[in-house]
Amino acid sequence: MIPAMPQSLSLVILHVIFSTRERRSLLDPATRPKLHAYLATVARNADCECYRAGGVADHVHLAIRLSRTLTVADLMENLKTASSKWLKTQSPDLATFSWQRGYGCFSIGPTDLPSLCAYIDDQEKHHQKRTFQEEFRMFLKKYGVEFDEAYVWD
Repeated sequence: MIPAMPQSLSLVILHVIFSTRERRSLLDPATRPKLHAYLATVARNADCECYRAGGVADHVHLAIRLSRTLTVADLMENLKTASSKWLKTQSPDLATFSWQRGYGCFSIGPTDLPSLCAYIDDQEKHHQKRTFQEEFRMFLKKYGVEFDEAYVWD
């Protein structure tokens, strides 16, 4: 009998949220689908699975399975740096584009993935009623993250 090879297995699903610098409404309806596809590709190139990417003019949400060999910080740096560079090439209006310095990253269980994907799909509807800041505070509370308002926004 051949001994089994040891395996390292994981399933870490993340809800990622980050906004444009100063929550500027720079992501127009024509740019967003391309940006979301680009972010999904960056995640896949990092050996992660991007289940969903979406958002509105001032922020994005992603549902991502984290690769077992990658840290959250490295994934976030990859996503934000690559997409910022890419966005700057898309339009003269985006030549000075930047994301906010921080981000929100929350773990969810596999059974919550369908509702997270539906939430991301309905971003336009959600933001008819609440701002990015209201939404972000809601998620911080929902996921039990303590925060100091003075350090959340840039």
